[in-house]
Amino acid sequence: MDFGSVWRHRLGKQDAHGDSRRAVYYNTTGVMVNRKVRQRPQVCGYARFDTIGGFDPNHPSRMIGRVFECAEPCVWMGYNKLLFRRILNGRECPDCFLVAPRSEFVGQLLVGTEDWRSPSTWLLSLSETSIQQEAMLLMSIGDWFRTSLGNVVFEPSAIGGPLPRLVLRAGE
Repeated sequence: MDFGSVWRHRLGKQDAHGDSRRAVYYNTTGVMVNRKVRQRPQVCGYARFDTIGGFDPNHPSRMIGRVFECAEPCVWMGYNKLLFRRILNGRECPDCFLVAPRSEFVGQLLVGTEDWRSPSTWLLSLSETSIQQEAMLLMSIGDWFRTSLGNVVFEPSAIGGPLPRLVLRAGE
């Protein structure tokens, strides 16, 4: 589980204490271009997080492994969109996970080829240059996608940890 490389925000109106309580953060994919991370969208989409729902923009890594109540993924004005409404406090089991594979770790995703992903895997965003890719996918345990190096399967942690992981099955 990870986030995409590009973050943007929109600040909300400030309250009487000067706090911006309705700030919104957008996360999407990016790749290195001239030593800077840039969006090079092949598939346009983003994940939206509202601070009012418990998202902490100062510590996004603390959000990894947390379970969120989300809206249904959708396409709006040509963009894939996923709204993370609020953090759930209990021990809920997530229906799916947001993962952000990068080609440097899993190979080039074979997006657009026949059967490049399992039917329930949803491609939220993809940025790409001639040699780099970063994708954001919604996946459930057992889902998979194909890359230039083999199949990548989303499976439970082998060491009994709480978070599943992407496993490259080279040559499959």
